[in-house]
Amino acid sequence: MSEIVCEGCGAVTAGYDTVNYGSIDVGYRVLCSRCFNSEVATRVGLDKFEHVRLEPVKLSDCNGVMHEFHLRPHLLGDIVSLEAFELRDGAPGGYEFQIVGDPREDLFSLCGRLVEKMRRALAVMHVRRGRLGLAIIEETVRGRIGWDDAAEGRLPLVTIDGQEF
Repeated sequence: MSEIVCEGCGAVTAGYDTVNYGSIDVGYRVLCSRCFNSEVATRVGLDKFEHVRLEPVKLSDCNGVMHEFHLRPHLLGDIVSLEAFELRDGAPGGYEFQIVGDPREDLFSLCGRLVEKMRRALAVMHVRRGRLGLAIIEETVRGRIGWDDAAEGRLPLVTIDGQEF
């Protein structure tokens, strides 16, 4: 896991919990999520927005496998995004979830809605390995298409049931 020094508060922060914030005109700074949220709150006039550091959540999938999810709130102007993700080699990978809400809403209420969304998703498996390789279990497959950092972004990376293909 890479660690980066926040240019706002000087805290040593996990790389996945930082944001490159700024513009071409004024330059960019690497900020931890807390400093980023504080900057955005000041810019949009949300004086009462409070960045809450949420502890990781452990949930089991339908096969009884435990998954640990790190939670990260980001204030994005007039919405707040709450992300939950597993770590793979120190970076977000595997299962990833997101929910958006009103920044004036209680963040713990938003977190409760996100956890329910995660429970529903973890209760269903879409693929399984058989003697002929991967097989689709039902008619529907849900996943995420991203990029493979190991291939310098030139190859797609498909994630289904928290597994990267």
